[in-house]
Amino acid sequence: MTAAEPPGLETQRREIESLLRDSELRAGDSWYVVERRWYEQWKEFVETGDQNSSSFPGQIDNTELFEDLDSFHLKERLVENEDFMLVPAEAWHRLLAWYGTVDGQPPLERKVVDLPSTLKVEVYPIEIFLCLHSNMENVITAKFSRADSIREFVLMCEAFMVPAGSECRLWMKSSDSSCERLRNVHVSVLDACLSSGMTVIMEMRNADGTWPSSRPQIMRNSVEEQDSYRGQPGVCGLTNLGNTCFMNSALQCLSNAPPLTEYFLQSSYLEELNFTNPLGMKGEIAEAYADVIKQMWSGRHYSVVPRVFKTKVGHFASQFLGYQQHDSQELLSFLLDGLHEDLNRVKNKEYIELRDAEGRPDQEVAEEAWRNHRRRNDSVIVDTFHGLFKSTLVCPECHKVSVTFDPFCYLSVPLPVSKERVMEVFFVSLDPHAKPAQVTPLLVCVCVCVCVCVFQMVVADVFNHRFYKIYNADESLSCILDRDDIFVYELSVLEEAEEQPVLLALYLRERSHYRDYGSGGSSYGTSLFGHPLLLSVEQRHCSRQALYQLILQRQTDRQAGRHTERQTDRQASSRRHAMASEPPAEQRPPACHTTEEEQEEDKQEEACSPSPPANQQPERRKRRKSLFTIQAVNSNGTTERGMGEGGTQPYVAIDWDPDMKKRFYNENEAEKYVKHSSMEVPQQQTTVQLQECIELFTTVETLEEENPWYCPVCKKHQLATKKLDLWSLPEVLIIHLKRFSYTKFTREKLDSIVDFPLRDLDFSDSLLRKSLSNGEPPSRYDLIAVSNHYGGLRDGHYTSYARNKDNDQWYYFDDSKVTYAREDQIVVSLTSSNS
Repeated sequence: MTAAEPPGLETQRREIESLLRDSELRAGDSWYVVERRWYEQWKEFVETGDQNSSSFPGQIDNTELFEDLDSFHLKERLVENEDFMLVPAEAWHRLLAWYGTVDGQPPLERKVVDLPSTLKVEVYPIEIFLCLHSNMENVITAKFSRADSIREFVLMCEAFMVPAGSECRLWMKSSDSSCERLRNVHVSVLDACLSSGMTVIMEMRNADGTWPSSRPQIMRNSVEEQDSYRGQPGVCGLTNLGNTCFMNSALQCLSNAPPLTEYFLQSSYLEELNFTNPLGMKGEIAEAYADVIKQMWSGRHYSVVPRVFKTKVGHFASQFLGYQQHDSQELLSFLLDGLHEDLNRVKNKEYIELRDAEGRPDQEVAEEAWRNHRRRNDSVIVDTFHGLFKSTLVCPECHKVSVTFDPFCYLSVPLPVSKERVMEVFFVSLDPHAKPAQVTPLLVCVCVCVCVCVFQMVVADVFNHRFYKIYNADESLSCILDRDDIFVYELSVLEEAEEQPVLLALYLRERSHYRDYGSGGSSYGTSLFGHPLLLSVEQRHCSRQALYQLILQRQTDRQAGRHTERQTDRQASSRRHAMASEPPAEQRPPACHTTEEEQEEDKQEEACSPSPPANQQPERRKRRKSLFTIQAVNSNGTTERGMGEGGTQPYVAIDWDPDMKKRFYNENEAEKYVKHSSMEVPQQQTTVQLQECIELFTTVETLEEENPWYCPVCKKHQLATKKLDLWSLPEVLIIHLKRFSYTKFTREKLDSIVDFPLRDLDFSDSLLRKSLSNGEPPSRYDLIAVSNHYGGLRDGHYTSYARNKDNDQWYYFDDSKVTYAREDQIVVSLTSSNS
């Protein structure tokens, strides 16, 4: 390099010494390496003050610092102030301008790095090997400072002639052959833990949206079509990985939100990935979502397998681990929140103290709230999906009014619930010849249907051959779930009863004999069958002997001439249960010939010796074998307990010998029931307008006891009234219909049809803010996607409808299957849950 005319020697000395003295090490600054012998000669030259001195240093020459003059690699173990000097960038540029350099020698620029304990000029930079994933044999070597950003590695694009606009990602390969993604390209080489000898691999995204290193499974019709298929971008199915239809439905809806999809397709997210947000997922959710979107919109797949995305979601949200069915709205809520935090442009969130309105105008308070929200939350999700509520709380005691404005990402609107309820129950008549009737109303309604007094009926929930609950007459119907099997029992009227009758619950059990090797005897276990019974019994008839006769009397058809017929008692039967048929006359047990003590002995004999040999009959007078025995049990029908315990419901088990049950219990007859005429009345399905749901969302409600409001005036928690109003709406509005209803007693899915427009859904009457500034979203919306749920609360299937942003055509997405859809199909039937 040719030198310019230098200033005087004294001026040179003074300027350089001043720069050396005043320059401090600052991370990222550049300093330059100068060979010590040349520097000392220059120093001697300027100190003599003689321009013609023989100590003139000539051009800057660092030859002694290089191993060779071809690679210009520094020699190993050079020592500062012995082999070289370090000068700040300004001093170097002045020396270079005055003296120039030996032809061909590169300047030895070095960066100041911030090491854990000190700032230091990095004389020996890191030497990294660079290559492309597609051609790992072609390796080049490059030097990087520890202070350099990983973005410096994009210079590889020029070295390997990568086409402009290609999306690339970097991998770090250490000497042990393990690879790790360099996700955050904004960190330094030092923070990325790169060291000399490592290899950095550049990988370019394929045209179909996949990555060569982790190409997912693609659903195609044939191998030949793997590279030749060209379809409409965005019209791509998602494979069900096992109960992941909820995820597929949510992804298809979000994929067809144009602003967000364009943001990812244009790779704008790469510049906004937030790797330091403690509330985020280190950019992994955003990257996984971007991969799915780019594959779906490449136009080269019939269907893709979102396995990597599913794994990432399960990693950061454990509720989605495994392959259980979930709510698509819950997945959508998590995804939007995760994308927002991963793409939040605010790297350091400041603390902001929220203020109440305190009488200020709504416009002022709303603008302050939105401004505060954007100071902590600024992302493409906020730009696209966030709106603003106005929340008004009124204390019922001091009438303090609290007004706040809160952001929202979606509207969860309730469905109008009818106060009427249709229930199916089984009425069990006292008439032994009347089959159980399946009816819809309850008690008073049953009273009208079957002409039985309300006071003669008891409602019970029957589950697994036992009473799950016996209801009191004053209990609310809300504690009965739709899935419960409800039976209404008719009870006999005990006229002239001297004392309060006992409501006796009877279970049917079958004995199974087994050998007790511990005692050397035999015993028996029991198993419940059929449906339980309810009897109203006087207390004086609660002995085993009296109960046996009472139950037997209920089962015996006393009509003459029918002693040999198999008559079934239906007094306490259900659609699947009838009591035993009457035995032939010659086999009936006597009505009442034994004392209670003898009956108890018979019970013990039957338990221990169910089938004694003929020559080993007891010496006492012979008795006919009973149809069944009676045991006092608990509510589960298993553990024996004393009878007549005060304050508790008595339960009794009727234990059948297997032979007796087989002989006298008619299982076919037990399955029969008749449908009441009320069952034939078709149920009218309700239809509500979406606008009704929105209006219900903005009605005044009283806070629940579990969620009170602390009144700053009363200084205590109050069940205040609350009203939500819409202040501002986002560009893309998500409406969640709350079809799944959860209360203290019930969990059900509301099956009302919700009618909604496909175009021009107008919120102008619902918005408090009437004047919109330029550039803000309008109050009218066109439908772009619907998430559907078919089935019940515990099961079902999710699909979706969506309108493609490129061709405005509607499509129906059912996991990996995609079909055209008409607009008249979008408002779906009664079992749909729309988001």
